[in-house]
Amino acid sequence: MEITEKERKAARWAHDLFVLNIFFFHLLLTPAVLVLDIGRMGMLIPLMFSGVVIAYIWRRSRREPRPFVAAHWRLAFQRCKLLMWGYAGSIAIFLLGELFTLGMKDAHMANIMVTVVTRIAVMPTLVMAMVTVVLEASAGGLASRGALPERGQPTDA
Repeated sequence: MEITEKERKAARWAHDLFVLNIFFFHLLLTPAVLVLDIGRMGMLIPLMFSGVVIAYIWRRSRREPRPFVAAHWRLAFQRCKLLMWGYAGSIAIFLLGELFTLGMKDAHMANIMVTVVTRIAVMPTLVMAMVTVVLEASAGGLASRGALPERGQPTDA
């Protein structure tokens, strides 16, 4: 079966969109939210934007009629699931930090604790973002060549 150039570009777009999501919403927007000191709820801004992109990738992975292109959208969504595990880790650390600060009587110390925990809580998402960008760069190359990962090779870390 011959994969057309149009199909290759459509398949590569799945991976490019995922990488753009990482760069804009995690590597640019998250530090901006931290520096601008928008507050704890500000940490949800990058998560919401990224969630919209992930939902779009999921939807395309389910509705794409061309088998080669659909396989690459599904592969991109597998990487989205890895990223969502990073989100879960970050949220768990953040919530743990909130529990620690609930019992603190010194408001200044609680503020310091929240700042420290917020910085630490970003790490699981950041690590998963880096891992998935590498995986997606590799998958984008496969899409450009008109190939899929070989059976038996891990498709999601």
